[in-house]
Amino acid sequence: MEETIIPTAEATLRYARISARKVKIVADLMRGKDVDEALAIAKFAPKASSEILEKLLKSAIANAENNHHMSHEKLYVAEIYANQGPTLKRIRPAAKGSAVRIRKRTSHITIVLKERE
Repeated sequence: MEETIIPTAEATLRYARISARKVKIVADLMRGKDVDEALAIAKFAPKASSEILEKLLKSAIANAENNHHMSHEKLYVAEIYANQGPTLKRIRPAAKGSAVRIRKRTSHITIVLKERE
């Protein structure tokens, strides 16, 4: 039995200065959709991560077309996930001479595109 190799194209953004929790909200809406529909979701979703995801999706589409010779019309978002990156720790002065720690979270975002048959 022969295994057919399905070509995939991906784009990864590492150390994005937004928490993975915020990215996952829009990413869940885009998963499994055609690329044009996913671009529309990323463009019009009123979330902080939508601008980042739109730019990353355009990069993944360009990788698919130029590097893997895939057809734009058949592409869909096979996988999209956001993992937590390193946290930048900062200190802010608080009442009575104490200090409060501020956690600036980062994330690693990956988009994988495949072609529909």
